[in-house]
Amino acid sequence: MADTQLDQPTLAPRAAQQRLLTADDLARQPHDSRYELVKGVLRKMPPAGFEHGICAAEIGSRLNVHVRTHQLGYVCGTETGFKIAQNPDTVRAPDAAFVRQASIERQGIVKGYWEGAPDLAIEVISPGDTYAEVAEKVEEWLAAGCTMVWVINPRRETVEVYRSNEDFAVLRGTDTLDGGDVVEGFQCRVQDIFA
Repeated sequence: MADTQLDQPTLAPRAAQQRLLTADDLARQPHDSRYELVKGVLRKMPPAGFEHGICAAEIGSRLNVHVRTHQLGYVCGTETGFKIAQNPDTVRAPDAAFVRQASIERQGIVKGYWEGAPDLAIEVISPGDTYAEVAEKVEEWLAAGCTMVWVINPRRETVEVYRSNEDFAVLRGTDTLDGGDVVEGFQCRVQDIFA
Protein backbone atom coordinates (compact mmCIF):
# COMPACT_ATOMS: atom_id res chain seq x y z
CA MET A 1 0.00 0.00 0.00
CA ALA A 2 1.53 3.31 -1.07
CA ASP A 3 1.68 6.22 1.36
CA THR A 4 -0.15 8.97 -0.50
CA GLN A 5 1.14 11.63 1.86
CA LEU A 6 4.68 11.08 0.62
CA ASP A 7 3.51 11.75 -2.91
CA GLN A 8 2.38 15.26 -1.92
CA PRO A 9 4.79 18.14 -1.46
CA THR A 10 5.44 18.81 2.22
CA LEU A 11 6.03 22.53 1.77
CA ALA A 12 4.39 24.97 -0.57
CA PRO A 13 6.84 26.27 -3.16
CA ARG A 14 8.38 29.59 -2.16
CA ALA A 15 7.15 32.61 -3.99
CA ALA A 16 9.84 34.28 -6.02
CA GLN A 17 11.33 36.97 -3.84
CA GLN A 18 11.29 40.43 -5.33
CA ARG A 19 14.68 42.14 -5.39
CA LEU A 20 14.60 45.29 -3.31
CA LEU A 21 15.69 48.37 -5.19
CA THR A 22 17.95 51.15 -3.94
CA ALA A 23 17.86 54.91 -4.30
CA ASP A 24 20.45 54.52 -7.09
CA ASP A 25 18.11 52.12 -8.93
CA LEU A 26 15.32 54.68 -8.59
CA ALA A 27 17.53 57.41 -10.06
CA ARG A 28 18.10 55.22 -13.14
CA GLN A 29 14.36 54.78 -13.85
CA PRO A 30 13.04 56.30 -17.08
CA HIS A 31 11.99 59.90 -16.61
CA ASP A 32 8.73 59.42 -18.51
CA SER A 33 6.90 58.65 -15.26
CA ARG A 34 7.05 59.68 -11.61
CA TYR A 35 8.11 57.09 -9.05
CA GLU A 36 8.70 56.82 -5.32
CA LEU A 37 10.65 54.07 -3.60
CA VAL A 38 9.06 52.65 -0.44
CA LYS A 39 11.08 50.13 1.55
CA GLY A 40 12.86 49.04 -1.62
CA VAL A 41 9.71 48.66 -3.72
CA LEU A 42 9.08 50.93 -6.70
CA ARG A 43 5.72 52.73 -6.72
CA LYS A 44 4.59 54.47 -9.88
CA MET A 45 2.85 57.74 -9.11
CA PRO A 46 0.12 58.80 -11.54
CA PRO A 47 0.12 62.42 -12.69
CA ALA A 48 -1.70 64.74 -10.31
CA GLY A 49 -5.04 66.25 -11.24
CA PHE A 50 -5.55 69.91 -12.10
CA GLU A 51 -7.02 70.91 -8.71
CA HIS A 52 -4.17 69.11 -6.93
CA GLY A 53 -1.63 70.98 -9.05
CA ILE A 54 -3.22 74.35 -8.34
CA CYS A 55 -3.16 73.77 -4.56
CA ALA A 56 0.44 72.51 -4.61
CA ALA A 57 1.57 75.48 -6.71
CA GLU A 58 -0.35 77.98 -4.56
CA ILE A 59 1.12 76.86 -1.24
CA GLY A 60 4.57 76.32 -2.77
CA SER A 61 4.56 79.81 -4.33
CA ARG A 62 3.42 81.54 -1.16
CA LEU A 63 5.98 79.64 0.90
CA ASN A 64 8.78 80.30 -1.60
CA VAL A 65 8.20 84.08 -1.64
CA HIS A 66 8.44 84.18 2.16
CA VAL A 67 11.45 81.85 2.38
CA ARG A 68 13.43 83.68 -0.32
CA THR A 69 12.57 87.13 1.06
CA HIS A 70 13.83 86.16 4.52
CA GLN A 71 16.67 83.86 3.33
CA LEU A 72 15.40 80.97 5.44
CA GLY A 73 16.47 78.13 3.12
CA TYR A 74 14.85 76.56 0.05
CA VAL A 75 11.40 75.44 -1.05
CA CYS A 76 11.41 72.37 -3.29
CA GLY A 77 8.77 71.35 -5.81
CA THR A 78 6.89 68.14 -6.50
CA GLU A 79 9.62 66.11 -8.18
CA THR A 80 12.21 66.50 -5.41
CA GLY A 81 13.23 63.18 -3.84
CA PHE A 82 14.14 62.82 -0.18
CA LYS A 83 15.91 59.62 0.90
CA ILE A 84 14.31 59.07 4.30
CA ALA A 85 15.35 55.47 5.00
CA GLN A 86 17.94 52.98 3.85
CA ASN A 87 18.39 49.21 3.82
CA PRO A 88 15.77 49.01 2.41
CA ASP A 89 15.73 52.45 0.85
CA THR A 90 12.75 54.79 0.87
CA VAL A 91 12.72 57.88 -1.36
CA ARG A 92 9.60 60.02 -1.16
CA ALA A 93 8.68 63.14 -3.14
CA PRO A 94 6.22 65.45 -1.36
CA ASP A 95 4.14 67.97 -3.28
CA ALA A 96 6.28 70.74 -1.78
CA ALA A 97 8.94 70.87 0.92
CA PHE A 98 11.06 73.32 2.87
CA VAL A 99 14.68 72.79 3.95
CA ARG A 100 16.23 75.25 6.43
CA GLN A 101 19.36 77.18 5.57
CA ALA A 102 21.26 75.47 8.42
CA SER A 103 20.52 72.06 6.84
CA ILE A 104 21.64 73.33 3.43
CA GLU A 105 24.92 74.54 4.96
CA ARG A 106 25.56 71.07 6.45
CA GLN A 107 24.70 69.04 3.32
CA GLY A 108 25.08 71.55 0.50
CA ILE A 109 23.04 71.73 -2.69
CA VAL A 110 23.11 68.08 -3.77
CA LYS A 111 22.57 66.88 -7.33
CA GLY A 112 20.83 63.66 -6.26
CA TYR A 113 18.25 62.96 -3.58
CA TRP A 114 18.40 64.92 -0.34
CA GLU A 115 19.67 62.65 2.46
CA GLY A 116 17.02 62.78 5.17
CA ALA A 117 13.69 64.49 5.59
CA PRO A 118 12.89 68.10 4.81
CA ASP A 119 12.04 70.34 7.76
CA LEU A 120 8.51 70.72 6.34
CA ALA A 121 6.80 68.25 3.99
CA ILE A 122 3.57 69.21 2.23
CA GLU A 123 1.24 66.57 0.83
CA VAL A 124 -1.81 67.49 -1.26
CA ILE A 125 -4.47 64.77 -1.22
CA SER A 126 -5.55 63.48 -4.63
CA PRO A 127 -9.03 62.00 -5.24
CA GLY A 128 -7.54 58.50 -5.54
CA ASP A 129 -5.52 58.64 -2.29
CA THR A 130 -6.67 56.45 0.57
CA TYR A 131 -6.57 57.48 4.22
CA ALA A 132 -4.06 54.68 4.86
CA GLU A 133 -1.71 55.96 2.13
CA VAL A 134 -1.78 59.51 3.47
CA ALA A 135 -1.30 58.32 7.07
CA GLU A 136 1.64 56.17 5.95
CA LYS A 137 3.34 59.17 4.36
CA VAL A 138 2.79 61.37 7.42
CA GLU A 139 4.21 58.67 9.71
CA GLU A 140 7.23 58.17 7.43
CA TRP A 141 7.99 61.89 7.24
CA LEU A 142 7.78 62.32 11.02
CA ALA A 143 9.80 59.15 11.73
CA ALA A 144 12.51 60.38 9.35
CA GLY A 145 12.90 63.63 11.31
CA CYS A 146 10.53 65.99 9.52
CA THR A 147 9.58 68.68 12.05
CA MET A 148 6.19 69.49 10.51
CA VAL A 149 3.89 67.98 7.88
CA TRP A 150 0.99 69.78 6.21
CA VAL A 151 -1.69 67.64 4.55
CA ILE A 152 -3.83 69.75 2.22
CA ASN A 153 -7.27 68.40 1.32
CA PRO A 154 -8.73 70.31 -1.67
CA ARG A 155 -12.11 68.56 -1.47
CA ARG A 156 -12.68 69.52 2.18
CA GLU A 157 -10.65 72.73 1.93
CA THR A 158 -8.69 71.86 5.07
CA VAL A 159 -5.06 71.67 6.12
CA GLU A 160 -3.97 69.13 8.71
CA VAL A 161 -0.83 70.24 10.55
CA TYR A 162 1.24 67.44 12.13
CA ARG A 163 4.18 67.78 14.51
CA SER A 164 3.76 64.17 15.67
CA ASN A 165 1.08 61.51 15.35
CA GLU A 166 -0.45 62.85 18.57
CA ASP A 167 0.15 66.58 18.02
CA PHE A 168 -1.95 67.74 15.09
CA ALA A 169 -4.59 70.32 14.22
CA VAL A 170 -7.14 70.67 11.44
CA LEU A 171 -7.43 74.17 9.97
CA ARG A 172 -10.09 75.52 7.61
CA GLY A 173 -11.58 78.70 6.17
CA THR A 174 -10.24 81.83 7.84
CA ASP A 175 -7.92 79.87 10.17
CA THR A 176 -4.29 80.93 9.84
CA LEU A 177 -1.75 78.41 8.63
CA ASP A 178 1.62 79.41 10.00
CA GLY A 179 5.11 78.02 9.81
CA GLY A 180 5.67 78.17 13.57
CA ASP A 181 9.32 77.68 14.47
CA VAL A 182 9.94 75.74 11.24
CA VAL A 183 9.25 78.49 8.67
CA GLU A 184 9.40 81.51 10.95
CA GLY A 185 7.03 84.33 10.10
CA PHE A 186 5.12 82.48 7.38
CA GLN A 187 1.33 82.89 7.58
CA CYS A 188 -1.61 82.58 5.22
CA ARG A 189 -5.33 82.00 5.54
CA VAL A 190 -6.33 78.45 4.70
CA GLN A 191 -9.06 79.60 2.32
CA ASP A 192 -6.47 81.48 0.23
CA ILE A 193 -4.80 78.18 -0.72
CA PHE A 194 -8.03 77.09 -2.41
CA ALA A 195 -8.92 80.41 -4.13
